[in-house]
Amino acid sequence: MTEVGMAGDKKNNPATELALLLALSTLWGASYTFIKIGVVTIPPMSFIAARTLIASALLLMIMRWRGIRLSRDAVVWRRFMVQALLNSVVPFTLIAWAEQSVNAGLATILNSGAPILTFLGTWMITRHESVTARKLFGIVVGLAGTCLIIGMEVLHGLGDQLLPQLAIILATICYAGASIYGKNFKGLDPMQPAAGSLICGAAVMLPLSLLVDHPWTITPSSASIFALLGLSVFSTALAFVIYFRLMRTLGSVGTTAQAYLRVPIGVLIGVVILQENMTSTIWTGLACVVAGVAAMTIPARVAIAVKTEPLNQIRHNNQETP
Repeated sequence: MTEVGMAGDKKNNPATELALLLALSTLWGASYTFIKIGVVTIPPMSFIAARTLIASALLLMIMRWRGIRLSRDAVVWRRFMVQALLNSVVPFTLIAWAEQSVNAGLATILNSGAPILTFLGTWMITRHESVTARKLFGIVVGLAGTCLIIGMEVLHGLGDQLLPQLAIILATICYAGASIYGKNFKGLDPMQPAAGSLICGAAVMLPLSLLVDHPWTITPSSASIFALLGLSVFSTALAFVIYFRLMRTLGSVGTTAQAYLRVPIGVLIGVVILQENMTSTIWTGLACVVAGVAAMTIPARVAIAVKTEPLNQIRHNNQETP
């Protein structure tokens, strides 16, 4: 199998794909804050039900405006349902529940295992794209950088809240599975699997919410409502479209690099807005994350092409010389 990456389609600009990866990292990085605020007055199950319902409705309106139709193929919808379970229903609910007690820094580190799990799943099971030593290097270095930025002291709380921490690990496994399973939607417009999987997610979560939480008895605060809207519009609807676009261009392992980029983006926002200080450890961590993401996302073919082009030109010139 050829490597899935930015070099796989000449129409894709590497700078554009990396910018989209940064955007996805920012949107999903902000989701932790939205969830933390939202579940204060909205139960996790109802919060996630509303999240998937609002996001899917928004995407359906945009698709109608763009003239894009959802598939009527039963096989495709079964795949949407599997993707929904792996990428929204199970992990969204687990993380929303776990964030009521788990430290945000520790949650980020536990959730940063997705690239490693995706790499192992691709290498050992699906083999739908090439797995290289360069990608493995990027995964290890990126994870090390994430730990340096957040600070290893957050690991001191590891095991204190065992069940919530295991819930986050299970959510991470689901995200890795979703990244691998997402290869089934490469022939579709990114909005189709995004909307289809969210519709399936809402179909699962809404009845459970009605049955368990009785949402008509809930009195959410304005902060929770705004958090829900921000999460649904930006960190779900928009983020899912970008996610499925990157699955086609960067591949499964490359797309999971956003798990590492979330942390330095948050740090840089703190430096710019809150004027926080950057220690040498954080700078080292940032360098590791950048190096790791580059190794995971930039195809080796780009570098090979740059090196071989001058040689080919020399050979061509020699052939023309009488």
